[in-house]
Amino acid sequence: MSRKTTLFYAADISLVTLSFLLLIWAKPASLRVYLPQYFEPFVIFLCIWLVASIPTKKYSVKGKESFNDFMVPVVLSGFITLGVVCILIVGYNRFAYSRMIVFGTLALSGFLEILLFSLYYYYRKLNRSSDNFESVMFYLKQLETQPTSTSYVSLFESDHEEDYPVHNLLHYREFLLEQTSEPVYQFICRHVEEINDRTLVLSTTSHFVVEMTSGLSKVIINLQPTNDIKRVNKFFEMVNTKLDVGGLFIGCVITNEIRKANIFRKYPWAIKHIIYSIYFIFKRIFPKLPLLKKIYFFMTNGFDRPMSKAEAIGRLYCCGFEVLENQQFSDRLFFVAHKTTEPTFDLKPTYGPLISLKRIGKNGKIIHVYKLRTMHPYAEYIQEYVFAKNQLQEGGKFKDDFRISTSGRILRKLWIDELPMLFNMLMGDLKLVGVRPLSRHYFNLYSKELQERRMKHRPGLVPPFYADMPVTLDEIMASELKYLAAYEKHPFRTDWIYFGKAFNNILIKRKRSN
Repeated sequence: MSRKTTLFYAADISLVTLSFLLLIWAKPASLRVYLPQYFEPFVIFLCIWLVASIPTKKYSVKGKESFNDFMVPVVLSGFITLGVVCILIVGYNRFAYSRMIVFGTLALSGFLEILLFSLYYYYRKLNRSSDNFESVMFYLKQLETQPTSTSYVSLFESDHEEDYPVHNLLHYREFLLEQTSEPVYQFICRHVEEINDRTLVLSTTSHFVVEMTSGLSKVIINLQPTNDIKRVNKFFEMVNTKLDVGGLFIGCVITNEIRKANIFRKYPWAIKHIIYSIYFIFKRIFPKLPLLKKIYFFMTNGFDRPMSKAEAIGRLYCCGFEVLENQQFSDRLFFVAHKTTEPTFDLKPTYGPLISLKRIGKNGKIIHVYKLRTMHPYAEYIQEYVFAKNQLQEGGKFKDDFRISTSGRILRKLWIDELPMLFNMLMGDLKLVGVRPLSRHYFNLYSKELQERRMKHRPGLVPPFYADMPVTLDEIMASELKYLAAYEKHPFRTDWIYFGKAFNNILIKRKRSN
């Protein structure tokens, strides 16, 4: 038995014992009463817990690379223990004891075990100094292959392009094939000229490695997944500064959609739902809640962060890039983006469950409309991208909008996402009935006449859309012009008529926008 396995056994025994004592302490009786009564069954339970770990290889770390590799044995051993305990309770009537203590100990021990193996997983993966060292050494190796020798000091002091370790793509072909695959290399070749383009290939999660390069490149390729970069925007912004205008940035990301598909494909029905629930709670809910977010990033230091396709693309747009193409290879989504502008340096992107969206209000003033999040983070930066790819469907919404999350679709269906907009009404930015507050991009799709007409009035919480239920964008604009013309003649009466029609369509006829 290895030293690590022994430590895991000792740690697990401590966790189970702690869970047992906490549950006894929670019962309304003294420890003096419960400890003697429960000592024998606790020893039996502890033996079952430890024996169940043998077939699942829970304490073995060999061959375990991903987060799921550590979680699956924990879940399986928990099922085995639960099954044996239930057989003893129901079949043999051995445990005439408190179900709270028995099953509570099992549940709490399982939860603490998940935290234990999560900590170990990130401890083993988070060797940041090693990552930076390897990245710097790879960079220096490129310098050594330059026709003109370059000193280490020149990495930081030289501004001459000839000192910059940039080659053509063909120079990196062997390395790229070793790190990725032939299809990935061909994907890159569709956008990069093998011989003529000045190309820099990196494999790093540190923006320092990008910063230390001198001069400008036409193409920068990073082979490390974006998920492992602690300060993603800082990294993208640094890449932006090292590219010519129009230069290409090629990278990859392991999206939430890919992770979910891998879990559901790899594990049987019962296990896959439990594993995905653990993943979803720990990796997608924790990082979005204020206090738990700090604990999560303290544990992980940003490594293996969950990221949707919408967030990855949105971060690129936020940092001055435009995505030209993306394609999935194996378990990674590769993207090609070209530099269009300098980064926006948005210090307050919408990330939490309550978001503030910039919308055009009365007199063209930018107002901040509050809503519950229904889209993935950074989705607001890619409206033009989604419009260019998908166009509009009936109802004026984007077709096949991948920016909307699963929970967001439920919130929209129940109208819960718009409840915070009541605060905007109290602040005077919105009124009860009126044209919908629009983003700059969506506003620009409207005719000049309607744009000018809209800016004369405050937007509303209940738009005329729900009174007329138009289908196409032209019909939506006609509906709003009709409402504004009536409102300018009889404001109070018009709003109540439209409110009544919207109320009837939404609550009585159960109509919904797409």
